Amino acid sequence: MGWKTLDDMDLNGKRVLVRVDINVPVVDGVVTDATRIERIVPTVKDILAAGGKPILLAHFGRPGGERRQNLSLKQLVPTLETAFGTKVRFGDDCVGIEAETAAANLGAGEVLLLENTRFHAAETKNSPELAAGMAKMGDVYCNDAFSAAHRAHSSTEALARLLPACAGRLMQQELSALEAALGAPKRPVTAVVGGAKVSTKLDLLGNLIEKVDYLIIGGGMANTFLVAQGVNVGKSLAETAMKDTAAEILANAETTGCQIVLPRDVVVAEKFEAHAPSQILPADQCPEDSMILDAGPETVAEITAILDKSQTLIWNGPLGAFEIEPFDVATNAAALKAAELTRSGRLVSVAGGGDTVAALNASGAAKDFSYISTAGGAFLEWMEGKTLPGVAALEQ
Repeated sequence: MGWKTLDDMDLNGKRVLVRVDINVPVVDGVVTDATRIERIVPTVKDILAAGGKPILLAHFGRPGGERRQNLSLKQLVPTLETAFGTKVRFGDDCVGIEAETAAANLGAGEVLLLENTRFHAAETKNSPELAAGMAKMGDVYCNDAFSAAHRAHSSTEALARLLPACAGRLMQQELSALEAALGAPKRPVTAVVGGAKVSTKLDLLGNLIEKVDYLIIGGGMANTFLVAQGVNVGKSLAETAMKDTAAEILANAETTGCQIVLPRDVVVAEKFEAHAPSQILPADQCPEDSMILDAGPETVAEITAILDKSQTLIWNGPLGAFEIEPFDVATNAAALKAAELTRSGRLVSVAGGGDTVAALNASGAAKDFSYISTAGGAFLEWMEGKTLPGVAALEQ
């Protein structure tokens, strides 16, 4: 761990510039899902408890370097005050005299929210000048926005190099979970990777076969691998143009000692709709007029047996068309098995990605996973083995 946490910093009387991700959904000026706001509460409260003065930096939407009233962070102030249980002041810009004055006048026990960093085109260009303007308002920099750490922006990368820097509680939690899953994991390590396309997860698969013992592939991706093995998948979603790449991944996995698990049996239907008539067939017997929509019971049994002997699990993507019944069975069964093993202390389970979070929530398994990341792109890039600029800047 090359980065510091809030516990390593002297915060008493200090102004703490905190980069957060509060890019929440808003309808008619009302926050409809405050999850991202709730997840930064521990960081803000710990700074206040240590005598620090939190000054929040955040982006909101894609204003393209222009001031757009509908993308002003001011509309989040009431929700932030409710979450923090304290007064939240607002600054009409994230740099300049007005912002500096607001930061200087911030009282003890108060929080300052500065305006959308992306109202400045220089933000997404990682401008050192913009970062220097932000640095004038703080004594300490704290990054609590892992979800934005894969972007080298002024408020996530350049600013971290200008002040004493540390990770916030959410960032700390995320990095610790990922380190446990891929950095120094307990073995055997199993990865579940699903979703529609192999082409979007080439880097991920390439990195995982170097690091995990079992790689379970599901969803539309699995169909492409079946095609690579000469299997006819009927009308199933598959990237036939990627079959040679899939075959190469299978061959590379043999040399790294990673066992790739593909469906043995599948659930097929002629229509992609809820409760469409379906049947369970061996994976190589999909009819020409049908499509594979889920893994079958033999495959589920193999997956649960692998989970039983695993100590670490990384999950990204569903095993089938989990959005519609009855094609959610494999995903739900595997998720609930992982949850059961995690509850009993036998498995460290880390999951992330939009569809993944939705699938685990739908199955009821999410609450028992060791950690579920909502970071999206940053989570994927970490799993792909890429350096995240916002994290690297904390390790200086």
